[in-house]
Amino acid sequence: MRSECRLRAKVAALVRAVPFPAARAASAVPGPLAPGAVAARASGVRVALGGRPVLDGVDVTVRAGEVLALVGPNGAGKSTLLAVLAGDVRCAAGEVRVAGRPVGAWSAPELALRRAVLPQAASLAFPFPVAEVVRMGRAPWAGAPQAERDDAEVAAALAATEAADLAGRPFSALSGGERARVALARVLAQRAPLLLLDEPTAALDLRHQELVLRLCRERAAAGDAVVVVLHDLGLAAAYADRVAVLHRGAVAADGPPAQVLRAPLLSRVYRQAVEVLPHPATGAPLVLPVRAPDHAAP
Repeated sequence: MRSECRLRAKVAALVRAVPFPAARAASAVPGPLAPGAVAARASGVRVALGGRPVLDGVDVTVRAGEVLALVGPNGAGKSTLLAVLAGDVRCAAGEVRVAGRPVGAWSAPELALRRAVLPQAASLAFPFPVAEVVRMGRAPWAGAPQAERDDAEVAAALAATEAADLAGRPFSALSGGERARVALARVLAQRAPLLLLDEPTAALDLRHQELVLRLCRERAAAGDAVVVVLHDLGLAAAYADRVAVLHRGAVAADGPPAQVLRAPLLSRVYRQAVEVLPHPATGAPLVLPVRAPDHAAP
C-alpha cells in the first residue's frame, strides 16, 4: 500500500513538472481562434486498418465556434476519423491539418496545446485520486505562464462535470458514468481550442448526457471548435451546429441538422426505417424508428 501511494505521488509530481522548452515557449502556446476559423481539416483522407478500408476519401472541416457531430452506424468510420483529426492515426492518403499546419508537423507537446482528445474508454492502471487525473490535463501547460491557472482550471472542470464531490476518490473505484465525467473533466481542464470527443455520452444517464452537450455548446460559444461522436441522433439534432453522417467510410451528408437528418437518408444508412418529426417546442428534428404496432408499449 505504501509503495503504491509513493508511486502515485511520484507520478503526480511528474505531471506537475513536465518541462516546457523555454526556447520555444512563446511560439508553442496557441492564441485564441478567430470566429469561424478552420481549426482542423481532413482532405481526401483514406485509412485502412487490418487490411480493411475504414475511411475512403473523407473531407471534413472543423471551425471555431462550432459543434460538429459525427454520426452513423457501427463501423462507419466515426472514431477513426476522430483519431485521424487528433493525429493519433495516420492516413494512407490525403491530408489532415490542425491549426493550419499538417498534423504531423506539430511536436507532441505542441499538438497537446492545440487539441484535447476524449477516447471512448478511460482506464488507469493505478488508483489515482480523481483530482490528480483531472490535473493530468494540465501537463501540456507546465512551465508556461498559463500553468498558474492549474488549480483554477481543475476546480472549474470538476464543477462543470458535476464531479467535484469525487475529487478525493480513487478513479478505479468509480462507476462507468463517473469515470466518463472525470475523463471529460480532464479534457476540459486541458483548455485546448479543439476538442475531440468520442462518444462522451455513452455511459451517462439522461441528466449527464444533456450536461455534456451543454458543455460542448458553451465551449463553442467561447470560441473553441468541438467535434463529438454521437449515437443519439436526438442529441446531435438538439446541440450540433453541423452533422456529418458517415456511411461505409465516406461522408454521406454534411450540414445543419435540419438539412441532414432526413428520413430517406437515415433509413438507408442505418438500414432501419425511421421517421423524422419536428420537436414540438424547438423544431429540432426528432428521429424515431418505425416500429410494428405489436411492438408498441401498452
